[in-house]
Amino acid sequence: MEATNTNNNNPKRTKIESIGKINLLDRLFKDTGYTNSASFNYSDSTKGYLTTQAIMLEGIDFDLIYTPLKHLGYKAVLLAIGNLYAAGYAPVGLSVTLALSNRFVAENIIELWTGMLAAAKEHKIKNLSLDLTASINGLSIFISAIGEQDLETIKSFPLPDKNSLLCLTGNVGAAYMGVHVLEREKIAFNKIPADKIAEYKQPDLSKYKYILSQYLSPEINPKTLEQFKEVSLWPAGGVFITKGLAAAVKELCKRYGFGARVYLEKIPIAMQTFDFAGEIGVDATTAALNGGDDYKFLFVVPLSEHEKFHKEFPNVDIIGHFTANDAGEYLVTPEGTTLELRAQGW
Repeated sequence: MEATNTNNNNPKRTKIESIGKINLLDRLFKDTGYTNSASFNYSDSTKGYLTTQAIMLEGIDFDLIYTPLKHLGYKAVLLAIGNLYAAGYAPVGLSVTLALSNRFVAENIIELWTGMLAAAKEHKIKNLSLDLTASINGLSIFISAIGEQDLETIKSFPLPDKNSLLCLTGNVGAAYMGVHVLEREKIAFNKIPADKIAEYKQPDLSKYKYILSQYLSPEINPKTLEQFKEVSLWPAGGVFITKGLAAAVKELCKRYGFGARVYLEKIPIAMQTFDFAGEIGVDATTAALNGGDDYKFLFVVPLSEHEKFHKEFPNVDIIGHFTANDAGEYLVTPEGTTLELRAQGW
């Protein structure tokens, strides 16, 4: 198991205090096309704005033993902007604060920032700010994101009703299986005696390539909103799935005041997710419902737009629908049995 370079094996370790915070920030923004601004001014009267926040804590949301800093930076930006896309807003600004313990050096921050910049540029974010502060324990990432949308477009967003459809933009559960692969290898690595570490060889994880990529390198299509605009079809709402599908469904039900029915056979689960779930004795359905880190969207679409939505977005799965509020939130099995939908964890 190859650890992220926050240890003494790094051939170059430049202490932050030897550069100075201001000089390091200048270096991070040099030749990026961005200016590190402490505040952004958004005052276009023809647009509406929305802000979201994201927090990632080492040891809770990520493990640097197996998470490359560049990948982590990229994922952190997606986490911040995902709910902007889900609400129909295009991300335009990010304000980032990194809290770091003294084990982190300038090279670590540069690697993390490289991933953040890649995501920012891919999603055409106009404004960036970054601040660094000290931390007693590890690395913490705080991001505030702002998105914008034309007011006329916002007015055209439909309202959900008790018959609206729940539409999922990709398979779920794979990222949860991916982190299980990494945790298993971490445990095996930690059992190696100290005098045998030099003989350690990286395991061949190629058979798990897909589920690993879903955890380490998730993606959001930067043209998501453009596609809706091109066909004049906007969702009535949405949520970015990070804590499991069940939690996402319950969040939408609470937000709009409806119940829901989700059909088990309609939930897309990748074959590699099924395969690895069987390998470790975990139910793939549980991984899909409660795993987390999926980085997919669950959109609410009016029933009246069903045919048009299916035609324009054939790769999006309709997994269920809203119901009356007093009907509750349930998973429906292929046999017709209804099971109460439970969101586990945080």
